Amino acid sequence: MFQWMPTVTRRHFLGSLGALGAAGSVPGVLAATPGVSDTTAAAITGIEKEAAGFANPLRLPGGSGLYGVLPASEFREVHVVRSAIEVLPGRRTPILAYAVESGGKTFLNPALLARRGDEMRVRLINDIDQPTVIHWHGLSVDSRNDGNGLNVVPPGGRMDYAFALRDRASMYWYHPHAHGYIPQQAYHGLASLLFVEDDEEAALRKELDLALGDSEIPLVLQDREFDAQGRLRYAPTAAQSFGGWVGDRLLVNLTERPFIQAGRRIVRFRILNGCNARSYRLAFVQGGRRLGFFLAGTDGGLLARPLRIDQTFISPGQRLDVLVDLREADPGRPVTLASLAFDPMHAEGGHDMGQAAGPAMAGMDHSQHGAAPTAEPSTPMAMEGDARALMRIDLKPSATYERRMPTVLSSLPAAITSPNPPRRLRLGHNGQGNWTINGGLFDPKVAALSVQRGARETWLIENAERSMPHPMHIHGFSFRVIERLGSPALVRELAGARGLLPQDQGVVDTVHVWPGESVRIAIDFTHPHAGDQDYVFHCHSLEHAEAGMMLRYTVKI
Repeated sequence: MFQWMPTVTRRHFLGSLGALGAAGSVPGVLAATPGVSDTTAAAITGIEKEAAGFANPLRLPGGSGLYGVLPASEFREVHVVRSAIEVLPGRRTPILAYAVESGGKTFLNPALLARRGDEMRVRLINDIDQPTVIHWHGLSVDSRNDGNGLNVVPPGGRMDYAFALRDRASMYWYHPHAHGYIPQQAYHGLASLLFVEDDEEAALRKELDLALGDSEIPLVLQDREFDAQGRLRYAPTAAQSFGGWVGDRLLVNLTERPFIQAGRRIVRFRILNGCNARSYRLAFVQGGRRLGFFLAGTDGGLLARPLRIDQTFISPGQRLDVLVDLREADPGRPVTLASLAFDPMHAEGGHDMGQAAGPAMAGMDHSQHGAAPTAEPSTPMAMEGDARALMRIDLKPSATYERRMPTVLSSLPAAITSPNPPRRLRLGHNGQGNWTINGGLFDPKVAALSVQRGARETWLIENAERSMPHPMHIHGFSFRVIERLGSPALVRELAGARGLLPQDQGVVDTVHVWPGESVRIAIDFTHPHAGDQDYVFHCHSLEHAEAGMMLRYTVKI
Protein backbone atom coordinates (compact mmCIF):
# COMPACT_ATOMS: atom_id res chain seq x y z
CA MET A 1 0.00 0.00 0.00
CA PHE A 2 2.77 2.37 -0.80
CA GLN A 3 4.86 3.47 -3.74
CA TRP A 4 8.60 3.75 -3.63
CA MET A 5 10.25 7.13 -3.80
CA PRO A 6 13.89 8.08 -4.27
CA THR A 7 15.91 8.97 -1.18
CA VAL A 8 16.09 12.76 -1.10
CA THR A 9 16.67 15.31 1.62
CA ARG A 10 13.43 17.06 2.52
CA ARG A 11 13.53 20.79 3.27
CA HIS A 12 10.02 21.98 4.07
CA PHE A 13 10.50 25.53 5.34
CA LEU A 14 6.95 26.54 6.11
CA GLY A 15 6.80 30.29 6.31
CA SER A 16 3.23 30.06 5.03
CA LEU A 17 2.07 28.30 8.18
CA GLY A 18 2.12 31.49 10.20
CA ALA A 19 1.99 31.64 13.97
CA LEU A 20 -0.14 29.64 16.39
CA GLY A 21 -3.91 29.41 16.79
CA ALA A 22 -6.28 32.31 17.17
CA ALA A 23 -7.76 32.04 20.57
CA GLY A 24 -10.24 34.63 21.74
CA SER A 25 -11.30 34.20 25.36
CA VAL A 26 -9.56 30.99 26.47
CA PRO A 27 -7.68 29.81 29.57
CA GLY A 28 -4.25 30.26 28.00
CA VAL A 29 -2.87 31.23 24.62
CA LEU A 30 0.67 30.83 23.31
CA ALA A 31 0.31 32.84 20.11
CA ALA A 32 -2.31 33.93 17.61
CA THR A 33 -3.13 32.73 14.11
CA PRO A 34 -4.64 35.19 11.64
CA GLY A 35 -5.65 32.35 9.32
CA VAL A 36 -4.08 29.98 6.84
CA SER A 37 -2.75 30.62 3.38
CA ASP A 38 -4.12 28.98 0.26
CA THR A 39 -1.00 26.81 0.14
CA THR A 40 -1.53 25.58 3.68
CA ALA A 41 -5.26 25.07 3.07
CA ALA A 42 -4.45 22.97 0.01
CA ALA A 43 -2.00 20.85 1.98
CA ILE A 44 -4.55 20.32 4.75
CA THR A 45 -7.20 19.40 2.19
CA GLY A 46 -4.79 16.77 0.87
CA ILE A 47 -4.39 15.38 4.38
CA GLU A 48 -8.16 15.19 4.77
CA LYS A 49 -8.53 13.38 1.45
CA GLU A 50 -5.99 10.82 2.66
CA ALA A 51 -7.90 10.35 5.92
CA ALA A 52 -11.19 9.82 4.06
CA GLY A 53 -9.90 6.40 3.02
CA PHE A 54 -9.04 5.26 6.56
CA ALA A 55 -11.12 2.15 7.31
CA ASN A 56 -9.58 0.43 10.36
CA PRO A 57 -11.14 0.95 13.81
CA LEU A 58 -8.51 2.27 16.21
CA ARG A 59 -7.27 -0.39 18.62
CA LEU A 60 -8.27 0.79 22.09
CA PRO A 61 -7.37 -0.46 25.57
CA GLY A 62 -9.70 -3.25 26.63
CA GLY A 63 -10.21 -5.83 29.34
CA SER A 64 -7.43 -8.14 28.19
CA GLY A 65 -5.10 -8.86 25.28
CA LEU A 66 -2.92 -6.20 23.67
CA TYR A 67 -3.02 -2.93 25.66
CA GLY A 68 -5.47 -4.49 28.12
CA VAL A 69 -6.05 -2.21 31.11
CA LEU A 70 -4.60 -3.66 34.31
CA PRO A 71 -4.24 -2.25 37.82
CA ALA A 72 -0.55 -1.87 38.58
CA SER A 73 -1.13 -3.96 41.71
CA GLU A 74 -1.82 -6.94 39.41
CA PHE A 75 1.31 -6.36 37.33
CA ARG A 76 3.26 -8.72 39.57
CA GLU A 77 4.93 -11.23 37.29
CA VAL A 78 5.66 -10.21 33.71
CA HIS A 79 7.27 -12.39 31.05
CA VAL A 80 9.11 -11.03 28.04
CA VAL A 81 7.85 -13.30 25.27
CA ARG A 82 7.60 -13.74 21.54
CA SER A 83 4.03 -13.51 20.31
CA ALA A 84 2.08 -12.56 17.18
CA ILE A 85 -0.79 -10.17 16.50
CA GLU A 86 -2.68 -8.87 13.50
CA VAL A 87 -1.34 -5.43 12.60
CA LEU A 88 -1.96 -5.41 8.86
CA PRO A 89 -5.39 -6.85 8.03
CA GLY A 90 -5.28 -10.60 7.44
CA ARG A 91 -1.62 -11.05 8.43
CA ARG A 92 -0.01 -12.18 11.68
CA THR A 93 3.00 -10.10 12.70
CA PRO A 94 5.53 -11.63 15.13
CA ILE A 95 6.25 -9.25 18.01
CA LEU A 96 7.95 -9.07 21.37
CA ALA A 97 5.62 -8.36 24.27
CA TYR A 98 5.31 -8.05 28.02
CA ALA A 99 2.89 -10.87 28.93
CA VAL A 100 0.92 -11.02 32.20
CA GLU A 101 -1.67 -13.53 33.43
CA SER A 102 -4.29 -12.04 35.74
CA GLY A 103 -7.81 -13.15 36.65
CA GLY A 104 -7.68 -15.92 34.09
CA LYS A 105 -6.88 -13.48 31.28
CA THR A 106 -3.72 -12.86 29.26
CA PHE A 107 -2.49 -9.30 28.83
CA LEU A 108 0.13 -8.22 26.28
CA ASN A 109 1.83 -4.87 26.95
CA PRO A 110 -0.87 -3.98 29.48
CA ALA A 111 -1.76 -0.34 30.09
CA LEU A 112 -1.21 0.02 33.83
CA LEU A 113 -3.34 2.09 36.21
CA ALA A 114 -1.88 3.34 39.49
CA ARG A 115 -2.16 6.15 41.99
CA ARG A 116 0.59 8.39 43.27
CA GLY A 117 2.04 6.78 46.39
CA ASP A 118 1.35 3.21 45.27
CA GLU A 119 4.09 0.62 45.62
CA MET A 120 5.20 -1.23 42.47
CA ARG A 121 6.41 -4.79 43.01
CA VAL A 122 7.20 -6.54 39.76
CA ARG A 123 9.14 -9.67 38.82
CA LEU A 124 10.48 -9.59 35.26
CA ILE A 125 11.17 -13.02 33.70
CA ASN A 126 13.09 -13.04 30.43
CA ASP A 127 11.79 -15.77 28.09
CA ILE A 128 13.55 -14.55 24.94
CA ASP A 129 17.05 -15.22 23.67
CA GLN A 130 18.37 -11.66 24.25
CA PRO A 131 19.19 -9.73 27.41
CA THR A 132 16.58 -7.17 28.35
CA VAL A 133 15.40 -4.96 31.21
CA ILE A 134 12.44 -2.63 31.85
CA HIS A 135 13.10 1.11 32.04
CA TRP A 136 10.28 3.05 33.73
CA HIS A 137 10.45 6.09 31.47
CA GLY A 138 9.84 9.35 33.33
CA LEU A 139 9.65 7.88 36.83
CA SER A 140 11.96 9.22 39.53
CA VAL A 141 13.09 5.91 41.00
CA ASP A 142 16.44 4.80 42.42
CA SER A 143 18.99 3.52 39.93
CA ARG A 144 18.55 -0.10 41.07
CA ASN A 145 14.93 0.04 39.84
CA ASP A 146 15.42 2.45 36.93
CA GLY A 147 16.36 -0.20 34.38
CA ASN A 148 19.06 2.03 32.92
CA GLY A 149 20.81 -0.89 31.22
CA LEU A 150 23.87 -0.94 33.47
CA ASN A 151 22.44 -4.22 34.82
CA VAL A 152 20.30 -6.42 32.57
CA VAL A 153 18.33 -9.66 32.75
CA PRO A 154 19.98 -12.45 30.72
CA PRO A 155 17.94 -14.99 28.73
CA GLY A 156 16.17 -17.23 31.22
CA GLY A 157 16.91 -14.78 34.06
CA ARG A 158 14.71 -12.68 36.28
CA MET A 159 14.77 -9.37 38.11
CA ASP A 160 12.63 -7.99 40.94
CA TYR A 161 11.54 -4.34 41.02
CA ALA A 162 10.21 -2.61 44.12
CA PHE A 163 9.61 1.15 44.28
CA ALA A 164 7.06 3.79 45.20
CA LEU A 165 5.35 5.98 42.61
CA ARG A 166 6.43 9.44 43.80
CA ASP A 167 5.90 11.41 40.59
CA ARG A 168 3.10 13.73 39.59
CA ALA A 169 0.09 12.20 37.88
CA SER A 170 0.77 11.67 34.18
CA MET A 171 0.98 9.10 31.41
CA TYR A 172 4.39 7.46 31.75
CA TRP A 173 5.61 4.46 29.80
CA TYR A 174 7.86 1.44 30.11
CA HIS A 175 10.19 -0.07 27.52
CA PRO A 176 13.45 -2.05 27.21
CA HIS A 177 16.86 -0.54 27.90
CA ALA A 178 19.53 -3.23 27.42
CA HIS A 179 22.33 -1.49 25.52
CA GLY A 180 22.94 -3.08 22.15
CA TYR A 181 19.31 -4.23 21.96
CA ILE A 182 17.22 -1.15 22.76
CA PRO A 183 16.15 -0.09 19.22
CA GLN A 184 15.24 -3.54 17.91
CA GLN A 185 13.40 -4.65 21.05
CA ALA A 186 11.32 -1.46 21.23
CA TYR A 187 10.68 -1.61 17.48
CA HIS A 188 9.45 -5.18 17.76
CA GLY A 189 6.86 -4.29 20.36
CA LEU A 190 8.25 -3.99 23.89
CA ALA A 191 6.54 -0.83 25.15
CA SER A 192 3.36 0.22 26.93
CA LEU A 193 1.78 2.84 29.15
CA LEU A 194 1.57 3.59 32.88
CA PHE A 195 -1.13 6.01 34.03
CA VAL A 196 -0.53 7.58 37.44
CA GLU A 197 -3.41 9.43 39.08
CA ASP A 198 -3.60 11.93 41.94
CA ASP A 199 -6.28 14.27 43.29
CA GLU A 200 -5.76 16.92 40.60
CA GLU A 201 -5.95 14.31 37.85
CA ALA A 202 -9.11 12.80 39.35
CA ALA A 203 -10.66 16.26 39.60
CA LEU A 204 -10.03 16.93 35.90
CA ARG A 205 -11.62 13.63 34.88
CA LYS A 206 -14.67 14.39 37.01
CA GLU A 207 -14.98 17.99 35.83
CA LEU A 208 -14.90 16.99 32.15
CA ASP A 209 -16.68 13.62 32.57
CA LEU A 210 -13.79 11.65 31.03
CA ALA A 211 -13.64 7.86 30.72
CA LEU A 212 -10.53 5.96 29.60
CA GLY A 213 -11.02 4.34 26.20
CA ASP A 214 -14.12 6.42 25.40
CA SER A 215 -13.63 10.16 25.93
CA GLU A 216 -10.01 9.80 27.17
CA ILE A 217 -8.02 8.01 24.49
CA PRO A 218 -4.34 7.08 24.60
CA LEU A 219 -2.59 7.35 21.23
CA VAL A 220 0.77 5.64 20.69
CA LEU A 221 2.35 6.99 17.49
CA GLN A 222 4.77 4.60 15.79
CA ASP A 223 6.19 3.97 12.34
CA ARG A 224 7.02 0.50 11.07
CA GLU A 225 8.16 -1.32 7.95
CA PHE A 226 6.77 -4.72 6.96
CA ASP A 227 7.78 -7.39 4.48
CA ALA A 228 5.34 -9.10 2.13
CA GLN A 229 4.36 -11.63 4.83
CA GLY A 230 3.51 -8.90 7.33
CA ARG A 231 6.65 -9.38 9.42
CA LEU A 232 8.41 -6.35 10.83
CA ARG A 233 11.54 -5.36 8.98
CA TYR A 234 14.39 -3.87 10.99
CA ALA A 235 17.80 -4.15 9.36
CA PRO A 236 19.52 -0.77 9.45
CA THR A 237 22.65 -0.18 7.45
CA ALA A 238 25.45 1.87 8.99
CA ALA A 239 23.94 5.00 7.43
CA GLN A 240 20.46 4.19 8.73
CA SER A 241 21.82 3.52 12.21
CA PHE A 242 23.56 6.89 12.10
CA GLY A 243 20.44 8.66 10.87
CA GLY A 244 17.87 6.74 12.90
CA TRP A 245 15.49 4.11 11.58
CA VAL A 246 12.25 5.53 10.16
CA GLY A 247 9.55 3.11 9.04
CA ASP A 248 7.49 3.65 5.94
CA ARG A 249 4.04 3.07 7.50
CA LEU A 250 2.41 5.20 10.18
CA LEU A 251 0.55 3.42 12.97
CA VAL A 252 -1.54 4.61 15.90
CA ASN A 253 -1.98 2.02 18.66
CA LEU A 254 -0.57 -0.51 16.17
CA THR A 255 -3.43 0.34 13.80
CA GLU A 256 -2.72 1.51 10.26
CA ARG A 257 -5.10 4.06 8.70
CA PRO A 258 -7.30 4.25 11.82
CA PHE A 259 -10.54 6.01 12.62
CA ILE A 260 -12.61 6.54 15.76
CA GLN A 261 -16.04 7.93 16.51
CA ALA A 262 -16.47 10.70 19.05
CA GLY A 263 -19.34 12.80 20.33
CA ARG A 264 -19.50 16.58 20.20
CA ARG A 265 -17.84 17.16 23.54
CA ILE A 266 -14.38 17.68 25.03
CA VAL A 267 -12.23 14.65 24.22
CA ARG A 268 -8.86 14.02 25.85
CA PHE A 269 -6.01 12.47 23.87
CA ARG A 270 -2.95 11.17 25.76
CA ILE A 271 -0.28 11.00 23.05
CA LEU A 272 3.06 9.16 23.14
CA ASN A 273 5.66 9.32 20.39
CA GLY A 274 6.82 5.69 20.56
CA CYS A 275 8.90 5.84 17.37
CA ASN A 276 12.57 4.97 17.24
CA ALA A 277 13.47 8.22 15.48
CA ARG A 278 10.51 9.96 13.77
CA SER A 279 9.14 13.31 14.98
CA TYR A 280 5.72 14.76 14.16
CA ARG A 281 4.21 18.22 13.85
CA LEU A 282 0.76 17.50 15.26
CA ALA A 283 -2.45 19.34 14.45
CA PHE A 284 -6.18 18.66 14.31
CA VAL A 285 -7.59 19.79 10.96
CA GLN A 286 -11.00 20.16 9.35
CA GLY A 287 -12.21 21.85 6.20
CA GLY A 288 -8.76 22.98 5.13
CA ARG A 289 -8.00 24.65 8.46
CA ARG A 290 -6.24 23.86 11.71
CA LEU A 291 -8.55 23.61 14.71
CA GLY A 292 -7.56 25.10 18.02
CA PHE A 293 -7.06 22.68 20.89
CA PHE A 294 -5.70 22.84 24.41
CA LEU A 295 -2.39 21.51 25.67
CA ALA A 296 -3.22 20.25 29.16
CA GLY A 297 -0.03 18.43 30.09
CA THR A 298 3.39 17.20 29.09
CA ASP A 299 5.73 14.33 30.06
CA GLY A 300 5.48 15.01 33.77
CA GLY A 301 1.83 15.87 34.20
CA LEU A 302 -0.67 18.68 33.99
CA LEU A 303 0.16 22.30 33.24
CA ALA A 304 -1.05 24.97 35.63
CA ARG A 305 -3.73 25.94 33.10
CA PRO A 306 -4.74 24.84 29.60
CA LEU A 307 -2.76 26.39 26.77
CA ARG A 308 -4.61 26.98 23.51
CA ILE A 309 -2.55 26.16 20.43
CA ASP A 310 -3.19 24.76 16.98
CA GLN A 311 -0.04 22.70 16.36
CA THR A 312 3.03 21.43 18.15
CA PHE A 313 5.96 19.07 17.72
CA ILE A 314 6.37 15.73 19.48
CA SER A 315 9.65 13.83 19.33
CA PRO A 316 10.53 10.25 20.33
CA GLY A 317 9.91 9.60 24.02
CA GLN A 318 7.75 12.70 24.57
CA ARG A 319 4.12 12.72 25.68
CA LEU A 320 1.40 15.30 25.12
CA ASP A 321 -1.90 15.56 27.00
CA VAL A 322 -4.40 17.46 24.85
CA LEU A 323 -8.05 18.45 25.14
CA VAL A 324 -10.05 18.91 21.94
CA ASP A 325 -13.46 20.56 22.14
CA LEU A 326 -15.26 18.92 19.24
CA ARG A 327 -18.23 21.25 19.76
CA GLU A 328 -16.10 23.82 17.91
CA ALA A 329 -15.93 21.55 14.85
CA ASP A 330 -18.37 21.40 11.93
CA PRO A 331 -20.64 18.47 12.87
CA GLY A 332 -21.10 17.52 9.24
CA ARG A 333 -17.52 16.49 8.47
CA PRO A 334 -14.74 14.50 10.17
CA VAL A 335 -11.76 15.91 12.04
CA THR A 336 -8.29 14.59 11.20
CA LEU A 337 -5.29 14.21 13.48
CA ALA A 338 -2.38 15.06 11.20
CA SER A 339 1.32 15.62 11.06
CA LEU A 340 1.86 18.85 9.14
CA ALA A 341 4.79 19.28 6.79
CA PHE A 342 8.06 20.46 8.30
CA ASP A 343 11.78 20.39 7.59
CA PRO A 344 13.17 17.48 9.67
CA MET A 345 16.63 19.09 9.45
CA HIS A 346 18.60 15.95 8.72
CA ALA A 347 22.32 16.27 8.16
CA GLU A 348 22.29 20.04 8.16
CA GLY A 349 25.90 20.01 7.03
CA GLY A 350 24.71 18.37 3.82
CA HIS A 351 27.37 16.39 1.99
CA ASP A 352 30.09 17.84 4.22
CA MET A 353 28.56 16.12 7.22
CA GLY A 354 27.91 12.95 5.30
CA GLN A 355 31.50 12.73 4.12
CA ALA A 356 32.82 13.47 7.60
CA ALA A 357 30.69 10.65 8.99
CA GLY A 358 31.88 8.20 6.39
CA PRO A 359 31.20 7.56 2.69
CA ALA A 360 28.10 5.47 3.44
CA MET A 361 26.49 8.49 5.06
CA ALA A 362 27.14 11.07 2.36
CA GLY A 363 23.86 12.74 1.50
CA MET A 364 22.22 10.78 4.32
CA ASP A 365 18.49 11.32 4.62
CA HIS A 366 16.54 10.32 7.69
CA SER A 367 13.90 8.43 5.75
CA GLN A 368 13.51 5.15 4.01
CA HIS A 369 15.77 3.78 2.38
CA GLY A 370 15.72 2.60 -1.20
CA ALA A 371 14.87 -0.99 -0.31
CA ALA A 372 12.77 -3.32 -2.42
CA PRO A 373 8.99 -2.93 -2.29
CA THR A 374 7.37 -5.06 0.38
CA ALA A 375 3.62 -4.52 0.10
CA GLU A 376 0.75 -3.06 -1.93
CA PRO A 377 1.59 0.14 -3.86
CA SER A 378 -1.46 2.31 -2.92
CA THR A 379 -0.22 4.25 0.11
CA PRO A 380 2.77 6.57 -0.38
CA MET A 381 5.82 5.98 1.75
CA ALA A 382 5.81 8.11 4.90
CA MET A 383 8.87 10.33 4.64
CA GLU A 384 9.61 12.19 7.84
CA GLY A 385 8.46 15.79 7.55
CA ASP A 386 5.79 15.09 4.93
CA ALA A 387 2.21 16.19 5.56
CA ARG A 388 0.29 13.05 6.51
CA ALA A 389 -2.98 11.99 8.08
CA LEU A 390 -2.60 9.95 11.27
CA MET A 391 -6.20 9.29 12.35
CA ARG A 392 -9.73 10.29 11.35
CA ILE A 393 -12.28 11.31 13.99
CA ASP A 394 -15.87 10.84 12.84
CA LEU A 395 -18.33 13.00 14.76
CA LYS A 396 -21.45 11.20 15.93
CA PRO A 397 -24.71 12.42 17.49
CA SER A 398 -24.38 12.59 21.24
CA ALA A 399 -26.15 13.73 24.35
CA THR A 400 -25.95 17.39 25.25
CA TYR A 401 -22.60 18.14 26.88
CA GLU A 402 -22.29 21.37 28.83
CA ARG A 403 -18.91 21.02 30.54
CA ARG A 404 -16.46 23.89 30.05
CA MET A 405 -12.72 23.97 29.72
CA PRO A 406 -11.28 24.47 33.21
CA THR A 407 -9.22 27.57 33.85
CA VAL A 408 -6.94 25.81 36.37
CA LEU A 409 -5.54 22.29 36.00
CA SER A 410 -2.89 21.85 38.67
CA SER A 411 -0.69 23.51 41.25
CA LEU A 412 2.35 23.32 38.99
CA PRO A 413 5.32 24.74 40.90
CA ALA A 414 7.42 27.43 39.29
CA ALA A 415 10.75 26.40 37.80
CA ILE A 416 13.72 27.19 40.04
CA THR A 417 16.99 27.98 38.31
CA SER A 418 20.50 27.86 39.72
CA PRO A 419 22.54 31.08 40.03
CA ASN A 420 25.67 29.11 39.09
CA PRO A 421 27.03 28.87 35.54
CA PRO A 422 25.32 26.14 33.54
CA ARG A 423 26.81 22.73 32.96
CA ARG A 424 27.45 22.51 29.20
CA LEU A 425 26.60 19.38 27.24
CA ARG A 426 27.60 19.58 23.59
CA LEU A 427 25.95 17.27 21.07
CA GLY A 428 27.87 16.32 17.95
CA HIS A 429 29.45 13.50 15.97
CA ASN A 430 32.97 12.22 15.56
CA GLY A 431 33.11 11.87 11.77
CA GLN A 432 33.23 8.08 12.10
CA GLY A 433 29.53 7.29 12.22
CA ASN A 434 29.10 7.95 15.94
CA TRP A 435 27.11 10.54 17.85
CA THR A 436 28.81 12.16 20.83
CA ILE A 437 28.16 14.12 24.02
CA ASN A 438 31.01 16.49 24.90
CA GLY A 439 33.07 14.70 22.25
CA GLY A 440 32.81 11.31 23.94
CA LEU A 441 31.08 8.02 23.19
CA PHE A 442 29.04 6.07 25.71
CA ASP A 443 31.14 3.91 28.01
CA PRO A 444 29.05 1.98 30.56
CA LYS A 445 32.13 1.55 32.74
CA VAL A 446 32.77 5.27 33.15
CA ALA A 447 30.62 7.94 34.82
CA ALA A 448 31.24 10.96 32.62
CA LEU A 449 29.92 13.42 35.19
CA SER A 450 28.64 13.55 38.75
CA VAL A 451 26.31 15.85 40.65
CA GLN A 452 25.56 16.27 44.33
CA ARG A 453 22.34 15.02 45.85
CA GLY A 454 20.05 18.00 46.46
CA ALA A 455 21.87 20.23 43.97
CA ARG A 456 19.90 22.47 41.66
CA GLU A 457 21.71 22.70 38.37
CA THR A 458 21.21 24.42 35.06
CA TRP A 459 22.30 22.45 32.02
CA LEU A 460 22.91 24.06 28.63
CA ILE A 461 22.43 21.45 25.90
CA GLU A 462 24.10 22.70 22.73
CA ASN A 463 23.54 20.96 19.41
CA ALA A 464 26.06 21.43 16.61
CA GLU A 465 24.88 23.22 13.49
CA ARG A 466 26.02 20.32 11.31
CA SER A 467 23.91 17.78 13.08
CA MET A 468 20.43 16.30 13.37
CA PRO A 469 17.67 16.97 15.91
CA HIS A 470 18.20 15.07 19.18
CA PRO A 471 15.43 14.39 21.73
CA MET A 472 17.50 14.25 24.92
CA HIS A 473 16.17 12.18 27.83
CA ILE A 474 17.47 12.04 31.39
CA HIS A 475 16.90 9.08 33.72
CA GLY A 476 16.01 9.53 37.37
CA PHE A 477 14.78 13.13 37.29
CA SER A 478 12.36 15.37 35.45
CA PHE A 479 13.25 18.97 34.59
CA ARG A 480 11.97 22.30 33.30
CA VAL A 481 12.93 23.99 30.06
CA ILE A 482 14.01 27.58 30.72
CA GLU A 483 15.07 28.97 27.37
CA ARG A 484 15.79 28.14 23.73
CA LEU A 485 18.52 30.02 21.87
CA GLY A 486 19.55 29.92 18.22
CA SER A 487 16.43 28.01 17.20
CA PRO A 488 15.76 27.39 13.50
CA ALA A 489 12.88 29.20 11.80
CA LEU A 490 10.42 26.32 12.06
CA VAL A 491 10.85 26.33 15.85
CA ARG A 492 10.75 30.11 16.25
CA GLU A 493 7.42 30.36 14.42
CA LEU A 494 5.78 28.13 17.05
CA ALA A 495 7.58 29.61 20.05
CA GLY A 496 6.55 32.04 22.74
CA ALA A 497 8.55 33.92 25.36
CA ARG A 498 12.20 32.85 25.75
CA GLY A 499 11.83 30.79 22.59
CA LEU A 500 9.84 28.11 24.40
CA LEU A 501 7.63 25.69 22.52
CA PRO A 502 4.22 24.64 23.88
CA GLN A 503 5.54 21.36 25.30
CA ASP A 504 8.32 23.27 27.09
CA GLN A 505 5.76 24.83 29.42
CA GLY A 506 5.46 21.92 31.85
CA VAL A 507 7.48 19.25 33.61
CA VAL A 508 9.36 17.11 31.09
CA ASP A 509 11.88 14.29 30.92
CA THR A 510 12.76 14.65 27.22
CA VAL A 511 13.62 17.79 25.28
CA HIS A 512 14.07 18.07 21.52
CA VAL A 513 17.20 20.02 20.58
CA TRP A 514 17.39 21.12 16.95
CA PRO A 515 20.60 21.65 14.92
CA GLY A 516 22.35 24.86 15.94
CA GLU A 517 20.08 25.29 18.94
CA SER A 518 20.98 25.60 22.62
CA VAL A 519 18.40 24.68 25.26
CA ARG A 520 18.73 25.66 28.91
CA ILE A 521 17.06 23.35 31.43
CA ALA A 522 16.75 23.38 35.24
CA ILE A 523 17.09 20.12 37.21
CA ASP A 524 16.58 19.55 40.91
CA PHE A 525 18.67 16.54 42.00
CA THR A 526 16.88 16.13 45.32
CA HIS A 527 15.83 12.53 45.96
CA PRO A 528 14.97 10.26 48.93
CA HIS A 529 17.03 7.21 47.95
CA ALA A 530 19.85 5.79 50.06
CA GLY A 531 23.40 5.90 48.73
CA ASP A 532 24.91 7.08 45.45
CA GLN A 533 22.71 6.75 42.37
CA ASP A 534 23.76 5.84 38.84
CA TYR A 535 21.80 6.94 35.76
CA VAL A 536 22.17 7.73 32.06
CA PHE A 537 21.45 10.76 29.86
CA HIS A 538 20.91 10.02 26.17
CA CYS A 539 19.27 10.81 22.89
CA HIS A 540 15.88 9.11 22.54
CA SER A 541 16.39 8.62 18.83
CA LEU A 542 17.25 5.08 19.79
CA GLU A 543 19.80 4.43 17.06
CA HIS A 544 21.59 7.65 18.04
CA ALA A 545 21.89 6.38 21.62
CA GLU A 546 23.32 3.09 20.38
CA ALA A 547 25.70 5.02 18.14
CA GLY A 548 27.27 6.71 21.15
CA MET A 549 24.98 9.57 22.23
CA MET A 550 24.61 8.48 25.83
CA LEU A 551 26.55 9.15 28.99
CA ARG A 552 26.51 7.69 32.46
CA TYR A 553 26.21 10.10 35.38
CA THR A 554 26.14 9.66 39.15
CA VAL A 555 24.34 11.49 41.93
CA LYS A 556 26.60 11.53 45.00
CA ILE A 557 25.32 11.77 48.57
